[in-house]
Amino acid sequence: MIVLGKQPLSIAEFEQIVLHNEAISLDESALAKCISNHEFLKKFSENKIIYGINTGFGPMAQYRIDDSQRVDLQRNLIRSHCSGSGNLLPDPLVRGVLLSRLTTLLLGYSGVHGSVLTQLMNFINLGILPNIREHGSVGASGDLVQLAQVALVLIGEGRSSHEGKIEETKDLFEKHGLAPIEIVAREGLAIINGTAAMTGIGLVNIIRAKQLYRLAVMASCLINEIVSSFDDHFAQPLNDVKKHKGQRAVASMMRDLLKDSHCIRQRDSIYYNNIPDHSVFTDKVQEYYSLRCVPQILGPVLDTIDYAEQILIDESNSVNDNPIISEEHEYVFHGGNFHGDYVSLEMDKVKIAVTRLCMLMERQLNFLLNDHLNQKLPPFINLGKLGFNFGLQGAQFTATSTTAENQTLSFPMYVHSISCNKDNQDIVSMGSNSALITRKVIDNSFEVIAIHLMAIVTSIEYLKIHNHLAPATQKFYKTIKEFIPPVIEDLPLSDKINNAARHLKDLNF
Repeated sequence: MIVLGKQPLSIAEFEQIVLHNEAISLDESALAKCISNHEFLKKFSENKIIYGINTGFGPMAQYRIDDSQRVDLQRNLIRSHCSGSGNLLPDPLVRGVLLSRLTTLLLGYSGVHGSVLTQLMNFINLGILPNIREHGSVGASGDLVQLAQVALVLIGEGRSSHEGKIEETKDLFEKHGLAPIEIVAREGLAIINGTAAMTGIGLVNIIRAKQLYRLAVMASCLINEIVSSFDDHFAQPLNDVKKHKGQRAVASMMRDLLKDSHCIRQRDSIYYNNIPDHSVFTDKVQEYYSLRCVPQILGPVLDTIDYAEQILIDESNSVNDNPIISEEHEYVFHGGNFHGDYVSLEMDKVKIAVTRLCMLMERQLNFLLNDHLNQKLPPFINLGKLGFNFGLQGAQFTATSTTAENQTLSFPMYVHSISCNKDNQDIVSMGSNSALITRKVIDNSFEVIAIHLMAIVTSIEYLKIHNHLAPATQKFYKTIKEFIPPVIEDLPLSDKINNAARHLKDLNF
């Protein structure tokens, strides 16, 4: 069980809770601070005008609300903002949203009643996942629409997914002995006025993007073995004269993975010693860029993902609602910590980086399928009769079109603000949109890399070099061959591609 509130949440803990259903508990001292903060707000708000407690919201803040209407005010806010549309978010993303909101509220600057914290904990542990529609957030004043759908379930209304079924929340409460949260001061506003949706989705994206990176490096090592590349393009002396951390890391990973390979050649054995005497070389002196420049291409991808990970985990461990209830300063600060610019910009950068990774995989795939380029394999790695059978010809169309879709989706949301909310929200982040589009780009890239690995497995089968691979790449090859068999006959590949993409997301290697 992971204890929340004792120290900042890590990406490893996020992954265990969100993707592997690890149970959580709340640190007692953190919970006590939240309860104290809530009591402070109740006293401090007497005889004062404080946004969202005794005023309307957004441009309606100029209207004062009677004390007798405070609870109904919060309920009206929640219900009115449950206006999302589109598909429901998948369960892992909803878990990410719940965890991100709980982490923020547990810092003790939001003034919420303790029941909000324990209820969010119960939802995560019991697998009660509010139905959240993907469309609705503009990413400033937080993810209002998406988080309102969380708040609606917290007050016992709406519907939730539980164990693969959608049920009425009231029925789930009865089944598990739960009660709606208590609304005292600003519980509705505190729940919906933050960046938890874009952050929760974004952190899942980071985890998936890192998996794609590892798969891309492994695929790059295997294709270099298939074509018997030279070893100097990932050599330490060459890459260490470039100062970028990511490039050096990629080259180092390739050296480790390709250690003891019998397929990779040393340049000095051919072109520095025993120099061939013919004037035209049939062998390429240097490999194509998609094979030779892997450290230079995937290095920036790795650096981008690593930087985005730090930004998003910082956001998850930050107070990102408004206003901020500071007991130590005995003051309530009004501002804009709900603005999702940090997340939006990083998600845009990640989707561009992942698209670039996808482009590399598609180009490597093209190299394997084009016999004029690789000069080692039959056209489309056709293991049947040329002209009668077609190998991976059809699958390439899918990889190419999906890569092209990623290129179009990579236009940034961060620079696409539209004023709304009676121009109160006159510049917004679109962070949730950016995170969701990044998720689409990542899912697309898993499909492309699945096709590429299908081509790699088929190539190794044709060349019969599996016993000559490096120990690390051979182990990976044997693992993926369990769910990515070589393409031998002309059979429908759609289910195989989708199945492979699902397996690759959670593959340990």
